[in-house]
Amino acid sequence: MDSRQLSYFLAVVDHEGFVRAAEHLHLAQPSLSQAIKALERKLDAPLFHRHSRGVTLTEAGRALVGPARQVLRDLQVAGETINAVKGLRHGRIDIASMPSPAIDPLSDLIGEFGRRAPGVTVNVVAAATAERTIEIVRSGSCELGVLGTPHPLHDADLVTRRLRSQRFVLITSGDDEAPEGALRREDLAGRRLIAGPRGTGMRSLIEEMRSRGIDLDVVVETEHREQVLTLVAGGVGSAVLTDGWGAVARRMGLRVLDLEPPAHLDLWLITRRAPITPAAREFWDMVERDDR
Repeated sequence: MDSRQLSYFLAVVDHEGFVRAAEHLHLAQPSLSQAIKALERKLDAPLFHRHSRGVTLTEAGRALVGPARQVLRDLQVAGETINAVKGLRHGRIDIASMPSPAIDPLSDLIGEFGRRAPGVTVNVVAAATAERTIEIVRSGSCELGVLGTPHPLHDADLVTRRLRSQRFVLITSGDDEAPEGALRREDLAGRRLIAGPRGTGMRSLIEEMRSRGIDLDVVVETEHREQVLTLVAGGVGSAVLTDGWGAVARRMGLRVLDLEPPAHLDLWLITRRAPITPAAREFWDMVERDDR
């Protein structure tokens, strides 16, 4: 078994078939199929069920995905460590992030990192919920993750660093007649709200208020939180979001109102308890140094 075979195997997994994987690898499909068959012979187990509509992983194939990603990641770490010793500054970081932390503070962190390490490419992978962000980092698909939780994050499989806290606010249209200052949660009764899916902090706060007898009407539920501000601007309703969206909302002419009593989302930078590439380590260390 060699790294080339493992990379071919993961290409078939990630592209859900031999045809798209071969196109991605710029490789003839028969050559790719032969390489996978050779890997299956070495392992003495089939990795894919092949059928007319494509392929699906066998139990052995599913078991190989995690270790294969780790082997390739370790090889990348080894190569980039040698390059780092030689004084080179290049590489790539894959960061999984929920939408709100991707706006603030991740965008500022990436900007600062770009000034310190201009040769490193940063790739941000969208993750809808904290659970999905953790899943992506645990799988090895991304080395780092940025997420928000309403409660302290404790996970034995992860190294975590708290970045900051974001306050939940009500974002509403520019002509909304709500008085200046903070709104009591009870003041939201009867409002038409735009909400994220279950499992998100914004939705959890709405459900908590509902459980306390506050009459809230969710008129739109969207997994694409980037759409929320556009829907608010279009007069569809108001939205409970974190103040990380506040600057964008104000530029759009929307109002941003505090809620009382306040509720917050803690933002975290996470990675697995495994070696990470020098570029990712430099990003982590930058956050750690600047947070002191």
